[in-house]
Amino acid sequence: MSTPQHPLVLGIESSCDETGIGIVRGTQLLANTVSSSMDEHVRFGGVIPEIAARAHLEAFVPTLEQALAEADVTLEEIDAIAVTSGPGLAGALMVGVAAAKALALATGKPLYGINHLVAHVGVGVLEGSVLPPTFGALLVSGGHTEILKVTSLTNDVQLLGATIDDAAGEAYDKTARLLGLGYPGGPAIDKAAKDGDKKAFRFPRGLSLPKFVGSAEEPGKHRNNFSFSGLKTAVARCVEHFEAAGEPIPVADISASFQEAVVDVITSKAVRAMQENGLKTLLLGGGVAANTRLRELLAARCASAGITLVVPPFSLCTDNGGMVAALGAQLVAAGAEPSGLDFATDSSQPVTHIILPPTI
Repeated sequence: MSTPQHPLVLGIESSCDETGIGIVRGTQLLANTVSSSMDEHVRFGGVIPEIAARAHLEAFVPTLEQALAEADVTLEEIDAIAVTSGPGLAGALMVGVAAAKALALATGKPLYGINHLVAHVGVGVLEGSVLPPTFGALLVSGGHTEILKVTSLTNDVQLLGATIDDAAGEAYDKTARLLGLGYPGGPAIDKAAKDGDKKAFRFPRGLSLPKFVGSAEEPGKHRNNFSFSGLKTAVARCVEHFEAAGEPIPVADISASFQEAVVDVITSKAVRAMQENGLKTLLLGGGVAANTRLRELLAARCASAGITLVVPPFSLCTDNGGMVAALGAQLVAAGAEPSGLDFATDSSQPVTHIILPPTI
């Protein structure tokens, strides 16, 4: 039975190529159904927005029906609906938001337009997990690489650092394409790297020089920020060198060295940001959280720094409706005002905008 502190919330996620429907009661995950269109994008080497949007249209109703059946609830029993309003692909977001508005209008349920990135953090409260009042979060995905300070999931999330160009996941995809490993690049490079030498090539660590980092007393402009475009270029020059010499490309060694450059800078900057902000808990989220070397190095560096590392199950790290429902339930329990039916999607919605306010 639903109570004010344990609302039954339906979550809808459509920011990229996954159509996700999740149902949460308080902090209990009842259903988390995902339909991915990734296979339709493979031959293009990346997500095609128009294909993703059409796939959401086709998958929404079957995915919704499956989630309701899995949770053994009806739409009439739902207390509120939460939907990703941004950031993400504009067309994909519009499909999810339009569907959510239609459901809210038909059922009379309150609707919350919420932030995709904060939802990735919100999964940390599911299944009885308890997060401290203030903690840090590291989000690493195909579209985002960000360090956050979370004082309140419902009203206070601060951005400590972010990528200024490619996200880590984008760098993986582009590098995999250079190495002929296909799409998606993350799993392909992670697999290839297991047979490689991570010290074979010394690839650049973006924005790690003193002029960018500064010091704790006088922080540089990019102390907590990331850049991976130079790394991708360095890999391209490396591949070109072997091709020009008519030599076989050492795919495993390049993969391992590239991956080490990515995870080295991500983990070092994240741990330092936690220490300088007095944060003792770090939550890792986003699709790249599945990367074995990232988990390994981050766990080791957090342990050395006395930081507790929280990594949700992989099914909750990738884009899914459960994370949207989880954050929605937190907002409902906190008494947040619904967004109503007049809000628009925001493909570049900043992480500090947790929920879209009602349109006046």
